[in-house]
Amino acid sequence: MKRLFSLFASIMLISASGSIFSELSGQSPVSRDTIILAAREIINETVYCGLATIDSSGQPRIRTMNPFPVQDDFVIWFGTSRTSRKVTEIKDNPKVSVYFANHLTAKGYVTINGSASVIDDRELLFKMKREYWDGIPGWQDKFVLIKIIPETIEVINNKHGLHNHPDTFKAPAVSL
Repeated sequence: MKRLFSLFASIMLISASGSIFSELSGQSPVSRDTIILAAREIINETVYCGLATIDSSGQPRIRTMNPFPVQDDFVIWFGTSRTSRKVTEIKDNPKVSVYFANHLTAKGYVTINGSASVIDDRELLFKMKREYWDGIPGWQDKFVLIKIIPETIEVINNKHGLHNHPDTFKAPAVSL
């Protein structure tokens, strides 16, 4: 009896999933403006993000970062130690991904893929300085900036009805 109930529950779940998936696949394409708006909402609600780089052996490396506020152009800036692994990895391979999500609210996520560069500009560093850097002795000589020029933005945002494609699970995306 228990096995029969499990089989019945599985069939019902598959049946319900199929109808949800067919409803999703019947949706009209999402506008670029909606994807951009949905991305901004999630980014603006996220304090920390993940920065993914590729090391010299081809291994992805991800670390938590505190980005500067992201502006309308979606260019992302970070401050970091000039001797960090991420600086070396970006100099060797500028292709990066940045991941924004608040997993406590589970509203969705944003992935920005792009090209990074290390900016060693003391004047700009001073303009962008964060208050907490004062607690780091010699920060002026230790820090550089990382600038990421976005190429694509992928967004899942439940509020705006942006969900993965039912077959490929690809998120709605735009190229910049």
